[in-house]
Amino acid sequence: MSSYIEALGQANTVAAAGIKDESASKTSMGKDDFLTLLVTQLQNQDPLNPDDPTEFTAQLAQFSSLEQLFTLNESMDNLVASNAGSDKLSTLNTIGKEVAYHSGNFNFSGEPQEIGYQLDGPASEVTLSLQQNGSTITTLHGIELTKGNHFITWDGLTENGTPAPVGKYEIIISAKATDGESVAAAPIIRSEVTGVDLEGESGGILITHAGDINFNEILGVYNPGTRTGETHSNEDWENGEETLETVAGLAEDVNEIIE
Repeated sequence: MSSYIEALGQANTVAAAGIKDESASKTSMGKDDFLTLLVTQLQNQDPLNPDDPTEFTAQLAQFSSLEQLFTLNESMDNLVASNAGSDKLSTLNTIGKEVAYHSGNFNFSGEPQEIGYQLDGPASEVTLSLQQNGSTITTLHGIELTKGNHFITWDGLTENGTPAPVGKYEIIISAKATDGESVAAAPIIRSEVTGVDLEGESGGILITHAGDINFNEILGVYNPGTRTGETHSNEDWENGEETLETVAGLAEDVNEIIE
């Protein structure tokens, strides 16, 4: 008896010859086709030279294993499709909540915006320049300088204290260590989810005030008004600088008195 592989070759040859029946329109050989071909071969074998029963048994075992693999593959496809549907539906739970995600761009609507930064190591200085059309609108200074994720509340004002223009902004971040070397840093956006596009890839697309992102790109989900750590506006940084200058001045006065 010819092997199973040879049977596949015979079936493909028959199909390619253009035989006008239902089996000829198939692009691959199914289990029913295989069994039909196998029975036909047995019926037409040479009675003076019958097929080896051992080989016949081996081919039946091979067919059984192949059928199980096809069934397993179909089951896995159904499982993957089911999980993908569940993941998309789970994105609906993020509506009304705030999400944090890596992005160097955001849409500004005139309301205060949460802007964060991720540090790969401790820093002595962190600056975030908010630019629109290549022009710097304002510069924010990070106060939290330890490794990790930190957030700043931008009050929506320019450096002159006037309302910043609405539109798309780009974040240019710079972080330095005490020795002057650069520290790896990445900008983070935190914004409220207003809707979900279930037709998007990777589990759906979240629609936020600051822009659209893929569900698998979020770093965390939070209730509105909660904070992952201390947040500071640009005004807080300026007040902090004034406080440091005042403390430094008092220290100089104390040193003069001691001398």
